[in-house]
Amino acid sequence: MSAYSSYQAEDYDTAVSTLQRFVKLYPSNSSSPYAYYLIALCYYEQISDVGRDQKVTEQAMQALREVIRRFPDTEYARDARVKLDLTQDHLAGKEMEIGRYYLRHDDTLSAINRFRFVVENYQTTSHVPEALHRLVECYLKLGVREEAQRYAAVLGHNFPGSTWYRDSYKLMTGKEVKQAAGNDSSWWDHITP
Repeated sequence: MSAYSSYQAEDYDTAVSTLQRFVKLYPSNSSSPYAYYLIALCYYEQISDVGRDQKVTEQAMQALREVIRRFPDTEYARDARVKLDLTQDHLAGKEMEIGRYYLRHDDTLSAINRFRFVVENYQTTSHVPEALHRLVECYLKLGVREEAQRYAAVLGHNFPGSTWYRDSYKLMTGKEVKQAAGNDSSWWDHITP
């Protein structure tokens, strides 16, 4: 109850230390799943915008994974999975922010590394379509058309209705996308046998 009071008062550091002491002293207590979950919430609620340091986001991710690992069949694990997805989306957003910064400052290779990191490590996030488009943009800027075409094909195959796909199509062909209603095929499907 003391830890919960600290949590309610937004004194997250005190709540976390109290909860960690509790789970260390009473690991098999029936309240242990809730204690681990409350630790995760303490970190999760401190997540700030993507322009700031993401250390607390990473701590939240670790704590949420710990809840899922230790107590997979509980209501806490179900909620932790949802929050984990949101946390990953947030971290992907941070990578995108850095990649866009590099792109604006003509550090194209560093931008490519950030966008590729998002595509490879945060595949289920909402940032993947933009990351693929930015890779098309970067490779065209470097004059590596084959690589740009490869990422455009992935974008067109996986996200044919997105605005990022339309933007990449226009970059690659110089034309607007013209799709029939209900047709989800990509431009790549139209130019390849």
